[in-house]
Amino acid sequence: MITIRPAVPADAAAMSAVLTASIRDLCTADHRDDAEILAGWLRNKTPEMVLRMLERPGARFLVAERDGEIAAVGCLNGFDEIGLNYVAPAHRFHGVSKALLATLEEHIRQSGADMGRLTSTGTAHRFYLANGWQDAGPAEADRGMLCYPMEKRL
Repeated sequence: MITIRPAVPADAAAMSAVLTASIRDLCTADHRDDAEILAGWLRNKTPEMVLRMLERPGARFLVAERDGEIAAVGCLNGFDEIGLNYVAPAHRFHGVSKALLATLEEHIRQSGADMGRLTSTGTAHRFYLANGWQDAGPAEADRGMLCYPMEKRL
C-alpha cells in the first residue's frame, strides 16, 4: 500500500537516504559515475541539508510510504513547479513515483494553476513523457548534465 503525506522534520534522515540512493543508483545515465558531478548533486542531500530544505519558505515536501517505509520524496517549489520526485531503488516500478506525481499534480491544481512545470533529468524524462508531460524547450546543460524543461496542462 502506498501512502502520500507531508514530510516532517523526523523524516529528514530517511529522505536523505532515498534521495542519495536514487541519484547514485538510478541516475547513472545522468552523472555517468563522474565523481565531481555526483558530489555536486549530492551536496545538499545530507540529513542536515534536507532538514534545512524542509524549512524553506514556499516549498512543500511530501513523502510516499510503501509498506510503512519512506519510498519516495517529492517537493513543490511555489504553487506550480515540481522540484523533486525521487524514488528509492528498492521501490522502483511499484507505482510509487506515479502516485507521488499524481499527488504533486493535484496540489498544483488545488493552488489554482492550470499548468505545471518541472525540470527533468535524462533518467526521468521518459517517465514524465509517459505521464502526459511535454518538453517545454530544448535540453539545458546544468552541472555537467542535460536537463529537460517540461510542462503539463492540468
